[in-house]
Amino acid sequence: MAERQLTRDDVVKLVREQDVKLLHLQFTDILGGMKNVGIPGRHIDSVLDEGVLFDGSSIEGFVRIEESDMCLKPDPATFSILPWKSNDYKEARLICDVTSPDGSPFAGDPRGFLKRMIAKANDMGMDLMAGPEAEFFLFQRDKDHKPTTNTHDQAGYFDLAPVDMGETARLDMVNALEGMGFLIEASHHECGYGQHEIDFKYADALKTADQVVTFRTVVKTIAMQNGLHATFMPKPVYGIAGSGMHVNQSLFRNGQNIFYDPDAPEGLSETCLHYIGGLMKHARAFTAFTNPLVNSYKRLVPGHEAPLYVTWAQKNRSPMIRIPAPRGKATRVEVRSPDPSCNPYLAIGLMLCAGLDGIINKIDPGPAMNCNLYDLSADEIDNLHIKTLPGSLAEALQAFEEDELMLETVGQHIWSQFKAAKYDEWDRYRTQVHKWELDQYLGIY
Repeated sequence: MAERQLTRDDVVKLVREQDVKLLHLQFTDILGGMKNVGIPGRHIDSVLDEGVLFDGSSIEGFVRIEESDMCLKPDPATFSILPWKSNDYKEARLICDVTSPDGSPFAGDPRGFLKRMIAKANDMGMDLMAGPEAEFFLFQRDKDHKPTTNTHDQAGYFDLAPVDMGETARLDMVNALEGMGFLIEASHHECGYGQHEIDFKYADALKTADQVVTFRTVVKTIAMQNGLHATFMPKPVYGIAGSGMHVNQSLFRNGQNIFYDPDAPEGLSETCLHYIGGLMKHARAFTAFTNPLVNSYKRLVPGHEAPLYVTWAQKNRSPMIRIPAPRGKATRVEVRSPDPSCNPYLAIGLMLCAGLDGIINKIDPGPAMNCNLYDLSADEIDNLHIKTLPGSLAEALQAFEEDELMLETVGQHIWSQFKAAKYDEWDRYRTQVHKWELDQYLGIY
């Protein structure tokens, strides 16, 4: 049975019964940064009915100064009391869609983009369900409370206290997330020192993207309350595993998982295989959005189980796409390349678009690669005609620009703003003189 969503009247009643003094209206910019405006709780009726105007020209990738008025329209289904607040008064949040003042959708709203992709799937009779696995690091702060890359534990995968020194903070995070309605399935220490993962139950694509941006905010907030710094930076420390955000995806029709076919080899339907084919066809392009930082490409390197190769397998963890063992309603495609710095609305929307293209055009993903691809030489990879993911942000941006479907789908507004910001990031990185260069060359040349 589907979970009942909160309605406008439910939210008004809760705000008054709980005496909520402050409403946080939240949304993301194009780069995925969470933005917020605080509104007194007594204005809940007008907030829900009319929205709140704000200056869009001050938000990364939104509009120019001469067309700055934008409107936040809260989604009542996203209402939640903030459980970590210790004030005498209660605070709550609502995630918003961004519109023009006349109520028309804003082309640069990432959440609106995902909603358009979901509508496309719905028009084909399908619903996308998604479940992320977001990793993060917990680091110490220095005497000025600034973040460092020093960790306070030396634990490894699935270790526990007292070796896992982050267990208390992680438990506080789980409690806060559950207080906001998350269904937590597992939490554990990851491979790297100071690295952690908290998994929550899959949901429809929009709710999942909402939960990812909420998750990042909660984790950072609770870490700070524990005197730590939480980072979703993909590769904060050289020589150890980086942080990924594997995204499990499945399509349902009338409550049935259409990726599952009990009569097909390995239980995978043709729809599932075609979806994989679409993901593979457009993978190099959508990587610009699923892995959007210069730093993202320092994770996508050999040696730490990072997925480099655009292929698929059932159990093997070396390809970009893996099919976990469970079947029936749990049949799913796990895309292992994204990292948790991405804007989840854009990342999930573009992966959905790629998969739907595979279904529409019946794209064959080719045979599963169940060997360990890390053991193959470069020549062997070439002979198998296996593509690799981009090796840099610049290469990913170029791949996106060459993919007509991805360009057309994301739209001129989002792409032009995203491209400008990311090429500026790349140019600033490539023109810097880094410590490694000084250590490598200064005493020799």
